[in-house]
Amino acid sequence: MASESIRLHHVGHVVRDLAGALELYRRLGFTVHAPSCPAMAPREGAEPEPFGAANTHADFARDFLELATVVDGTGHLPADARIVPLQAPPEVLPTLLERINATSASLAGFLDRFEGLHILMFSSSDIEATADRLTAAGVAHGGVNTVRRPAGDVVETVRYLEIEYAEGRIGVVAELDEGIQATRVPDHPNGAIGLVDATLCTADAELDAVQARYERYLGRVPRASGPARVFDLDGATLTLVPASGLGSWLPGAEAPALPALVACTVAVGDLAATRDLLRDNGISMRETPSGEVFVPAAFLTFRQGDQ
Repeated sequence: MASESIRLHHVGHVVRDLAGALELYRRLGFTVHAPSCPAMAPREGAEPEPFGAANTHADFARDFLELATVVDGTGHLPADARIVPLQAPPEVLPTLLERINATSASLAGFLDRFEGLHILMFSSSDIEATADRLTAAGVAHGGVNTVRRPAGDVVETVRYLEIEYAEGRIGVVAELDEGIQATRVPDHPNGAIGLVDATLCTADAELDAVQARYERYLGRVPRASGPARVFDLDGATLTLVPASGLGSWLPGAEAPALPALVACTVAVGDLAATRDLLRDNGISMRETPSGEVFVPAAFLTFRQGDQ
């Protein structure tokens, strides 16, 4: 068993048209911040131009949903996007540019595979213990990285490690600073409270191997639930579903590739009110066998949470 507490940190939806994705998420009832994008002047004296990747969040108290896109001149950036000129000492700038370009290339690769959920990051109460446990389990990772970024009047420190795999960007992040995160959390019209599940679909023949892999990542063993294998995390779950059982688990869901993240689940304060909002906004939805509301177009499920 993992000595550290593990839960969901964020799930990321990689899209080609960020403006269109923002419009969809707002129709789903999320309050989503204006996206931000780095910029650099292409030559001395020129105006900074956006490049790399742009992203935004729908924030909750302990986690968030991310929307991300590649900025390539046709990225359909929203009109309210915040263009952030890079400001870094000369000795730091090459490393910063390398990271931005690597992120952009990774997102582009995800989009070549399919447009949808490609980012699954777990939260750890002790990121160093997680790194040591992964190393001992034979899981390759890039070590713990540290970045610092402005967050209002303070500087937020983010510590993370990454595990690249077929289903996308997988990794672990140190727990969010509750004080800083509290300044970001809006009231969501759909009553969203937080992330409670991420669902990964895999080929039937690969289910045991994928389960074994995530046992090493998470330091715990899943329970069986119908066709699925469910990892219980701190207040959330990771669900592995074989392709043959996906339709019964999530009616209307399709796996664009295997393995693939096919859905994430958000808890809401009043599921009936959320259903009414979705219906009023013209959102096509399905009901799952457990009574949740699944929106196939957004790879998103809504579940009744604690009032």
